[in-house]
Amino acid sequence: MISNNVLTRPSRRTVFYGLLFIVSALLAVLGLMAPMLASAWSASLEVGQVAPQDYRAPSAITYVSDVLTEERREAAMRSVPPIYTAPDTGIARQQLEQLRNALAYISSVRADPYASTQQKLDDLAALDDVHLNQEMAISLLALNESRWQVVQQEAIVALEQVMRSAIRPDRVEEARSSVPAQVSLSLPEQQAAIAAELAAAFVTANSLYSETLTEQARQSAREAVQPVSRTFMAGQTIVQRGQILNPEDIEALQKMDLIQREMRWQDFASASALVLLFFIFIALYLQRKFTELLKPRKIALIALLFLLFLQIARSAIPGQAIMPYAFPVAAYSLVIASLFGAEFAIVSTLPLAVMIAYGLPNAMELTVYYALSSLLGVLALGKARRLTSFFQAGAMVAASGFLIILAYQLPQPGVDWMAALTLALAALLNGLAAGSIAVLTQFFLAQILGMTTPMQLMELTRPENPLLQLLLREAPGTYQHSLQVSNLAEQAAERLGADTLLTRVGALYHDVGKTVNPVFFIENQVPGYLNPHDDLDPEISAGIIIRHVADGLELGRKYRLPRRILDFIAEHHGTMLTRYQYIKAVQAAGDDESQVDADKFRYPGPRPKSRETAILMLADGCEARVRAEKPKDEDELRSLIKSTVDSRVAMGELDDTDLTLQDLAMIVDSFTATLRGIYHPRVKYPALEKRSTEGVGPSEVTVPINGTARATRPVEADFSRTIDSPSPTPE
Repeated sequence: MISNNVLTRPSRRTVFYGLLFIVSALLAVLGLMAPMLASAWSASLEVGQVAPQDYRAPSAITYVSDVLTEERREAAMRSVPPIYTAPDTGIARQQLEQLRNALAYISSVRADPYASTQQKLDDLAALDDVHLNQEMAISLLALNESRWQVVQQEAIVALEQVMRSAIRPDRVEEARSSVPAQVSLSLPEQQAAIAAELAAAFVTANSLYSETLTEQARQSAREAVQPVSRTFMAGQTIVQRGQILNPEDIEALQKMDLIQREMRWQDFASASALVLLFFIFIALYLQRKFTELLKPRKIALIALLFLLFLQIARSAIPGQAIMPYAFPVAAYSLVIASLFGAEFAIVSTLPLAVMIAYGLPNAMELTVYYALSSLLGVLALGKARRLTSFFQAGAMVAASGFLIILAYQLPQPGVDWMAALTLALAALLNGLAAGSIAVLTQFFLAQILGMTTPMQLMELTRPENPLLQLLLREAPGTYQHSLQVSNLAEQAAERLGADTLLTRVGALYHDVGKTVNPVFFIENQVPGYLNPHDDLDPEISAGIIIRHVADGLELGRKYRLPRRILDFIAEHHGTMLTRYQYIKAVQAAGDDESQVDADKFRYPGPRPKSRETAILMLADGCEARVRAEKPKDEDELRSLIKSTVDSRVAMGELDDTDLTLQDLAMIVDSFTATLRGIYHPRVKYPALEKRSTEGVGPSEVTVPINGTARATRPVEADFSRTIDSPSPTPE
């Protein structure tokens, strides 16, 4: 049943799929590398710059901070005071010797009999180390010899006492100021002052700075400092916008890969390998589903959705702490499941989950989070025939995400319950967003691309639908016929694995055009009334019959039926003839078919292009013929159905579909089983005989209930009424 054009289709599609594969693979690689590209293209942050945005830890992290450790070590080294040597006795002896020399010089000046007082004062002023003021110098010269000997001795003792202590260079003045306390209190004040002045002049540092000892102490202090660790919880702010960046801020951002990094060929190679692996995986799956899913428009749309979710996620998630758990990856899965089925949604969700989490700090946890919550959402969505199905799926996504977070967070030591609660709220937001986005996305995609969703189809099956109500009011016979055809077609579609809901809805609306002129169709004609076609020219009569297809399309567009349902209206008669009118026209032309233009009796088509519309065509013809001819047994019923199917095949009406001979045999079996239960012979039960029972009124009779107990029930006065009941199904 496949035309020659169809046979050439795979070769033309190969080019399209090849280009789509290459373009999609390149875009997927760019998506995986988006965080690295953004980092490489962004300006590098430096110490002293102002933070252009808030930076938060994408995940919990603890690391050794080289910056803070070095700061602590430098502080420890600076805290070590300079180390000085022990008091040097050599220096003390040297200073004592210099003091004695100075005292001997003063003694010689005092003993000079030839020098005047002024000359002696000038000689004392010439001393290099001792600087006596005028008054003190005069007092010194005025001392008698015994007093001078006492002053000399006290000066030597005071210097010796002071120089016994450690005197650092920065404490020399402090040591000199302590000299008067070392002079004996037995001396008069003036003499004690002279002795202190003489001794203080020779006080000097005897404890010198040791660079070697100091450096050793500082190195020991540095080594004693333990490495400093920094810990950030997931979502914790590292740097706020507008903050001046210091070295530890830059280090933290580098540790978390939040600032510029260099591009490496290894990054590109690893991303390419991952993309190639998953694209091969999807290609192998699609190869198995050639006739069901591998159609250019569907594949292009799926690729677009896949890449769109991948690019947005890879741009928004890296560097964030809460966003990875709030991003509605499951929305992709729910949209694909509602438009193309759960199986492909499950198959394509795994690559998406792995690619989005690729390279992130907690990639394994996020992969499980995205994949498992999405798969459970798809399973909860089911056939997506109700609006509530999407919100149930969203609730399942949220609940499963929460459990996954608990599974990964609880085993960690020192669980941050506030962070865990935040992630749980993010999972709830994820589920709500996934369900809402899926509802809106599938609705708009279905409208834009002319696709029909199960939810739309379910709305069309509701009895209160305006168009169904119009069909019921204006053409009740056609309405009943449509119900039976829809049941017949649905059963066959289920056997073939076709879209049963689409087939059922298409069958319900295939004859809505008959509501324009309902009396011209026999199922709507009242028995006993004249058939209006009897008085019409066959060509006009055929035009009215054929017109119901165009009228149906017009009504369908007016009531906004989906394009796929309009296909059922347009294709259910294909290009067949209105045979009854055509035969009458031929008879009127003296049985000369050449005198009759067959095209005026032919439906405009097109022929069925899908399995679903083909099933409807066959169901419509078989139901009408069985209802008209009333076969007596199952063999006759099967023969009638098979001849109807064979005639459609012979006329080429199924050439544009992919139905096989095996499919047609299954359709015949299904139609036979279904119609056998509808049009089987019926048993006529005998009428109840009127009884005259004492105590029973004329409108009552005692009848058995359930074959045992007897009770009095009111019945009709006319007992000649018959009750029809279905007969047993013939073997």
